[in-house]
Amino acid sequence: MLASAFRTSATPVVLGRGRRAASSIALKYSNAIYSAALKQPPQVLTKVQSELHAISKSVDEVPELKAFITNPTLSAKDRALGLDAILARAEGLSPKKEAISDLTKNLLFILAENGRLAEVPGVIEGFDELVAKYRGELEVLVTSAAPLPKDIATKLETILRQSQAAQQAKSVKVTNKVNPSLLGGFVVDFGDKSIDLSVFSRVNKLNNILQQSV
Repeated sequence: MLASAFRTSATPVVLGRGRRAASSIALKYSNAIYSAALKQPPQVLTKVQSELHAISKSVDEVPELKAFITNPTLSAKDRALGLDAILARAEGLSPKKEAISDLTKNLLFILAENGRLAEVPGVIEGFDELVAKYRGELEVLVTSAAPLPKDIATKLETILRQSQAAQQAKSVKVTNKVNPSLLGGFVVDFGDKSIDLSVFSRVNKLNNILQQSV
């Protein structure tokens, strides 16, 4: 079913930069599994999203699994063993220890078969954004060089909730992510918009100006 959805899915929805700026390849798979899940009863979409989050958590927490998905040289046997390990850990993270759905399994198998396991994080990111849009949710990601102080985070969230995009959404979720490479300031991503107020961005602009003037 998923393979069929991938072959026949419409032009992928273009998503915002979000956490990782998912590649166009990853978004094709995101659209495919999203379209396939929508054709099932409503609870399937929720189940698949929960499973993908468990897979993401497994890869993030286990260095061996992260190394596995980024290694394109593995044999078919090693890929099969690696997928079994990811699925087993994801099932273990499920509150009811439920078996992973065929949709999610097929997604991983197709990614492995096509040598695209490294796209897993982007596929999950794209899927989450599609589901949020479908449910009328607005996810706002605020990336800062250090955790935002509570008073600043509260004030920023109040301002964001007054935006036109937030007013049109059924619910708004604001998440703070830390990325020390920003040096200072923050980047706000929501919907198809990205507002870069980081020190890193300002330094880059200054460097470009200086290079052009030499």
